[in-house]
Amino acid sequence: MGRGTALTTGANSGIGLATVLELARRGFHSVGTVRSEAKADVVAKAAADAGVEVETTILDVTDAVGCATVIEQYQPSALVNNAGYSITGAIEDVDDDEARHAFDTMVLAPMRLTRLALPYMREAGSGRVVMVSSIYGRTSTPLTGWYQGCKHALEGLSDALRMEVARDGISVVLVEPGGFRTGIWEETEREIAKREGSRYDPSYKRTLSTTRLYQPLMGEPSRCASVIAAACTTRWPRARYLVGYDAHGLAFWSQVTPTRIKDEIVRRTLGL
Repeated sequence: MGRGTALTTGANSGIGLATVLELARRGFHSVGTVRSEAKADVVAKAAADAGVEVETTILDVTDAVGCATVIEQYQPSALVNNAGYSITGAIEDVDDDEARHAFDTMVLAPMRLTRLALPYMREAGSGRVVMVSSIYGRTSTPLTGWYQGCKHALEGLSDALRMEVARDGISVVLVEPGGFRTGIWEETEREIAKREGSRYDPSYKRTLSTTRLYQPLMGEPSRCASVIAAACTTRWPRARYLVGYDAHGLAFWSQVTPTRIKDEIVRRTLGL
């Protein structure tokens, strides 16, 4: 018996692609949103290779009308808000337009999609909303503050939403991955390249070097997808799921280390 429709945003690569495949394996009518036909073709090929059926629909999550149309069409019983991207830049290196687009994509869009889906879930008497956050929804590091600001906002809103809709049988879950092999790291390289000439150039270069050294140790997106799928299917989902040894380690270190010491270590590491 099918589990209903699961709608996943940003489904063409990384965690989003792994998630639509895993949800299809778990018996959902799995639908992934992508921003172009070329990206839809990527999902179709991956689904065929995996031997599962995944439907795609074209959506820019910052388009309010498009969001309303997609939610009305699919009326999902599970919604996975995954769409997002890297934004690397010191606070003063990021202008209003760039910051606004990040918040539109990673804060306003998931909340809009959720708001639109809630009436259908409420009518059904149940529903799952999974917000793909990050370990950086719990902590912050220099040069990625705008990205972390988006994830902190997503977490604060999700905490409030979780309590608001619990009596309707709707669960809101935060998934907080650490480092996984996704396209976000290539985005980081492009982001740093466009900051050339910044007073933070040496620190950007150190950030890039550290990321390159760390990449071979990153996990596969399928691990995160398994956690997301479990959150969509378990009877009693947790409010938060940290995913990855690095996420657990960083969460613990951030919790037990005094702020002054953390700041000093990170500043020395990045040459700030």
